[in-house]
Amino acid sequence: MAENKKNMDGQKGDKPGGPKMPPFNAYWIYGIILVSLVAISLFNVGQSPQTVPWSVFEDKILPGGDITRVVVVTNEGKAEITLKEEALDRYADLLKDQSSLPRTGPHFEVRIPTLDKLEEARQKAEEDGSTKIPIEYEERTNLFRDFFMMMWPILLIVAIWIFMFRRMSSQGGAGGGGNIFNVGKSKARMFDKETGIKVNFDDVAGLVEAKTELEEIVEFLRKPEKFTELGGKIPKGALLVGPPGTGKTLLAKAVAGEANVPFFSMSGSDFVEMFVGVGASRVRDLFKKAKEKAPCIVFIDEIDAIGRARGKNVNFSGNDERENTLNQLLTEMDGFATNSGVIILAATNRADILDRALMRAGRFDRQISVELPDLNERKAIFEVHLRPLRLGEDVKSEFLARQTPGFSGADIANVCNESALIAARKTKKVVEKEDFLDAVDRIVGGLEKKNKIISKDEKRAVAFHEAGHAAISWLLEHAHPLVKVTIVPRGKALGAAWYLPEERSLNTYEQMLDEMCSTLGGRAAEDLVFGRISTGALNDLEKVTRQAYAMVSYFGMSPKIGNLSYFDSTGQNDYAFSKPYSERTAQLIDEEVSRIVEDQYERAKQILRDNAQKHTQLAELLLEREVIFSEDLEQIFGKRMPAGHVIQEGPADPKGEADAASPGEDVK
Repeated sequence: MAENKKNMDGQKGDKPGGPKMPPFNAYWIYGIILVSLVAISLFNVGQSPQTVPWSVFEDKILPGGDITRVVVVTNEGKAEITLKEEALDRYADLLKDQSSLPRTGPHFEVRIPTLDKLEEARQKAEEDGSTKIPIEYEERTNLFRDFFMMMWPILLIVAIWIFMFRRMSSQGGAGGGGNIFNVGKSKARMFDKETGIKVNFDDVAGLVEAKTELEEIVEFLRKPEKFTELGGKIPKGALLVGPPGTGKTLLAKAVAGEANVPFFSMSGSDFVEMFVGVGASRVRDLFKKAKEKAPCIVFIDEIDAIGRARGKNVNFSGNDERENTLNQLLTEMDGFATNSGVIILAATNRADILDRALMRAGRFDRQISVELPDLNERKAIFEVHLRPLRLGEDVKSEFLARQTPGFSGADIANVCNESALIAARKTKKVVEKEDFLDAVDRIVGGLEKKNKIISKDEKRAVAFHEAGHAAISWLLEHAHPLVKVTIVPRGKALGAAWYLPEERSLNTYEQMLDEMCSTLGGRAAEDLVFGRISTGALNDLEKVTRQAYAMVSYFGMSPKIGNLSYFDSTGQNDYAFSKPYSERTAQLIDEEVSRIVEDQYERAKQILRDNAQKHTQLAELLLEREVIFSEDLEQIFGKRMPAGHVIQEGPADPKGEADAASPGEDVK
């Protein structure tokens, strides 16, 4: 009994587990009205005569002599037959439901082939039965049906239009049930303590300074009296600036997880729409919702989508809709209306193109720099991403941090994931150090292509090219220390050389020249050994040219140009259509760049001439093994001078990078 009662309860719509009725919608009423009109126009409910075939009408009903009236509807091709009341019982087998038929008729309905055939059948029946069968002809109009036939294309177009705009609105997340009139509503997603964001500041490794700034904002929201009693005011905004992959969005997630206040999150592109005025409307709606939930935090990711500097020239200005959205954002952040308790967080990797009015104090009071992690920060990031992996005993986070200089947090996460995939591909039970090194090579240089067809001459040219890089980088004092050299093709490169550069905050003139000389070592080796050059130095020449122009026009390292810099760090030059130097200075810059590059090229050739035998020995060893390491260079050239620069497995230099210099396109 209890089980039956449970089943009966489960069948009720208002009980848990039972079938849920769909929510009432106004479109139900429209559907009912439409169905009713169609039913009325197509069916006469309760008065429809019995339909019979033509053969039954011709053989049984017409000769029976019980017909009192035949009405032919010419425009519908049918005839309605009315019988005598006393004769209805004789046709009971044809009349399925006599109660639904009026006694006065019509009682039968038949589709007639043609009027001529009907007339022939009537004349035959009158001759055989000597009775008169009256026939009437008329045309009928059905207003409901004609109206529906005329209006259904329009109704179909309206239905498709409503469906399309509902889909567009729902996919765009315009809110309000996806109504097209809600397209100006904010697309921000709100998070609070009930949404369960699991990220906190403990999950963000490194970034100590950035976390300190943001922790203070979270503390202000938690205990505002701690600051306000001293006269302090809550900061209005904080801008996270840094290269891609450094953890700006992760920091925002940590703030959302730490702060027990509502957190609105959206992208800068969410304000952009094809309709005029929608961006500004969404900004207003966003701040309206934020004020209702204050104190709260609003996070705008990739704010450069709407925060780009406005044009100075009307004829060459940017998108007016974007500028209107930016103007509305500026007004909402710091205008006549107060935004007490609303803190704006934003992230971008292109702070140089943001509008100055957006960057000023009072809108973004703090600009938090999120830079690439240093050695200790990379170690902490590795420790976070190594937690879910099954590691071998030889895996140390400090060693991995030394092998990945210049890597961002996202790159380190990718290294850990790739190493696990490589270990799984080799059917290992744990992830070993070798897998991590292979993952670094895979990310920096690309996938190995051992089956790529290369001629012997090309392979020999690649070997001497890479040996030239390796030899000069080992012999020069300030060049980056070498880790390994390979002539196994990776990606689009035919060979690669991996370096472990020192972690410097400043670069001197001598250091930059040594790096340029080492980069030109590949082209110099081809020229000396083979007496010809190839396209393999494309990436080397591009790098050297860019570096030489920076030395001359940015860093003031040319005696002819002097201590002048033509670099605009703001990216908002009001005079963008004129160069900050004359044509004569431009020619002088070109001459100085050419002189610096040629001097280092000749220097590289001279170093290789002085060490020709060792260079050839290194190239032959590279042809034999395809991969050589710093230990091999030490056996050929001796210990690197000065002694503090000798490369070991765990190098003292905390930064490294891979550089490929080979025929084809280089890998960086």
